[in-house]
Amino acid sequence: MARLSLLISCCVISAMSYAQKIATLEVELPAETNGMEVPVSVSLSEITSVPDLLLTLVAVDGNKKTPVPFQVSQDKQRMLHWLVKSESKKLVFELMKGNPSSAERIEATKNDGALTIHVANKNLLRYMYKTVYPPAGVDSAFKRSAFIHPLWTPHGQELTRIQAPDHYHHYGIWNPWTHVLFEGDTVDFWNLKGKKGTVRFGEFVSISSGPVYSEFTALHEHVVFKKNNTEKVALNELQTVRVFKPENSEDYYILDITIELKCASNSPFKILEYRYAGLGWRATEKWNKDNCEVLTSEGKTRKDADGTNARWFMVQGTLDKDYGGLSMMSSPSNYNHPEPLRIWPDNSNNGEMFAMFAPTKNKDWLLEPGKTYTLNYRFVVFNGHFTKEKI
Repeated sequence: MARLSLLISCCVISAMSYAQKIATLEVELPAETNGMEVPVSVSLSEITSVPDLLLTLVAVDGNKKTPVPFQVSQDKQRMLHWLVKSESKKLVFELMKGNPSSAERIEATKNDGALTIHVANKNLLRYMYKTVYPPAGVDSAFKRSAFIHPLWTPHGQELTRIQAPDHYHHYGIWNPWTHVLFEGDTVDFWNLKGKKGTVRFGEFVSISSGPVYSEFTALHEHVVFKKNNTEKVALNELQTVRVFKPENSEDYYILDITIELKCASNSPFKILEYRYAGLGWRATEKWNKDNCEVLTSEGKTRKDADGTNARWFMVQGTLDKDYGGLSMMSSPSNYNHPEPLRIWPDNSNNGEMFAMFAPTKNKDWLLEPGKTYTLNYRFVVFNGHFTKEKI
């Protein structure tokens, strides 16, 4: 878990060496996986044109061949995806013609303004695409859509919180920018009370389910409230959320969030330096300064993590009679990586927990029309007590 990209290489060793075999795939695992199941993928377009429904994948161990669940995506190219786990560094798989083995699916289900990713009856993540209003008596300016809540641990505890009385604009896991220069005005998409801007759900671009992962891509519109009482979309965001549930673990799962940003007009979108902005996480109200802890890739804790740079951070704590949390990793390709952190110290905000990477905490970021800017984050959501050695 020390980095987003696990540097896993898949190579075709042979093709069509006998009637049913299409290719042999060799996977090299780095030491950082520490026995966890991790996603790997390879381009099918470089290997075969055999239809997806006529493919099967097996793990090879000497003379033993074990069917492996896999999934094929057809987004930008035809890709084969599966999960691997081993104490050894090298694994061998064979891609063959044949009927794929059946496996439990990870499903995405839409109902009453929410999309829930689940395995059977176990919920993992819920994305709210319908506008959620604040409690009665609170300014309706605090309404919001396009956020994740709840995010559940594998054992079913909620890790997110929305509309906390101290910050009604906090919405689980959500992605607004705080201090933006747009068409001569400074716009705040984060602090909704100022009524300068917001982020809204636009539409689903795609939704998929399968035996390896479930995924959706949603369009988010970053909307400016102009001084003449009109609105203008300043930034279009495609947010892709993909959840992998390891078949042989009840104690963790993997969540990938990809954020693609494009200017929505011919006007640039300049994100100005500010102490917080980007993909934020307001944690469960069950945590306080006495029952949760922070650890970063640089060895910082809750007392000294805020304002430092990191490749990953982890927050974990007591959850009812259980223990758990999440680790969030920044891709080396992200803007301003290793990224600055905004993490509430234990002596602020009544000891409650808020944590995020804030890429513009110490420098501006100019988004220019006609270009696409991408941020990639990986989360490992877990139950149990993780240490730096386990990560």
